Amino acid sequence: MSMTDVTERSSLALETESQVAINPAAEPRDFQRTFQLILATVWLLDAVLQLQPFMFTRGSNGFSGMLNKMAAGNPGWVEHSITWNASNVNHYPVLTNSTFALVQFLIGFGIAWKRTLKPALALSIVWALCVWWFGEGVGNILHGGATPFSGGPGAVLFYALLAVLLWPSEGSDSPFIAARTVGVTAARAVWAVVWGLLAVLALVGSGRSPQALHDLVAAYTGQPGWLARIDRATASMFLHHGTTAAILLTVVCVVVAVGAYLPPQINRFTLVLGIVTYVFIWVATENFGFKLFGTSTAAGVVTTALAFGLVLMALAYAIGPISGAHVNPAVTLGFVAAGRMKATEGVGYVIAQVVGAIAGAAVLWSVFASVPHYSRKVQVLGTDGYGANSIVHLNQSGAFV
Repeated sequence: MSMTDVTERSSLALETESQVAINPAAEPRDFQRTFQLILATVWLLDAVLQLQPFMFTRGSNGFSGMLNKMAAGNPGWVEHSITWNASNVNHYPVLTNSTFALVQFLIGFGIAWKRTLKPALALSIVWALCVWWFGEGVGNILHGGATPFSGGPGAVLFYALLAVLLWPSEGSDSPFIAARTVGVTAARAVWAVVWGLLAVLALVGSGRSPQALHDLVAAYTGQPGWLARIDRATASMFLHHGTTAAILLTVVCVVVAVGAYLPPQINRFTLVLGIVTYVFIWVATENFGFKLFGTSTAAGVVTTALAFGLVLMALAYAIGPISGAHVNPAVTLGFVAAGRMKATEGVGYVIAQVVGAIAGAAVLWSVFASVPHYSRKVQVLGTDGYGANSIVHLNQSGAFV
């Protein structure tokens, strides 16, 4: 081989490496990392929901009251541990809920940052189990109320399981992501056990009781008309065919559990079946997890957060290729820290952002100033409230607008 050939091959190799470095799309996508970021997003959403005003309220209408309700019906030693937690929350609502929210923010941001990924996942496991015990009453498993129709055996329990299955490890995502961490055999066994547990919970305790399932859905009040109609239809169906619905859910769970051991084509079908079933449950029997109208603070937090998120996403796609989507100083600071922008240039961006923010606040104030009962000292700017607490009676549609 001549020196010229060696030189040409070396140049080709360097060119290929540089193309991969410049074009990240040339590298295979790390789906394990993608799901880690999804888990981080869920923790951050939980942290935001932890800051709802009613969480800081003492008494039966606050977070401590909700915890006391979770304690009812459990064995004495479990009930005492939950009521102990509720008592602490009731006496120190600001300290406890701020701490809870802080821990969840740390988990979410820790998972998102690769350097702290492992400690954050470890904390995720410990914290999820604590919440499952002290906050969800062991998922109502011990007194027979943990039907999947009501979210049993507790969503946060799966946070811990996901943290284990998504523990960073080298290897291929084939045949599925969890196999990369625990191996194919163990991953399939975990899948079968989880869906098998859901099948059992659908039949034991109140899981198959028509009246209990009816009351579960009938308890939702004050929902938007379209969702109230779904609630009435679901409650009626449960009252007349609750046992049949429980048996059907059990069959679905068993089919999905066995699907992990079936050929890929059938396995995909069972996966879709499981997803569709639980989307139906999430909408028809859990109402998206919270009330969407009236006194629901959660709805105000979530819909407002989604409104901001969707606007930022639209801006990123619209002006990102042009200017880098410098919508606030945090983005600019990130560019400067990464060395993608000079500090002097970044200062100019920040000044423009601050001036724009002041102008936007002035426009917002001019709009609210014409609304009766508005006080700049009370409502300030950007804290209009939600539902009955809003001076303009803002609902979920208004939050999106």
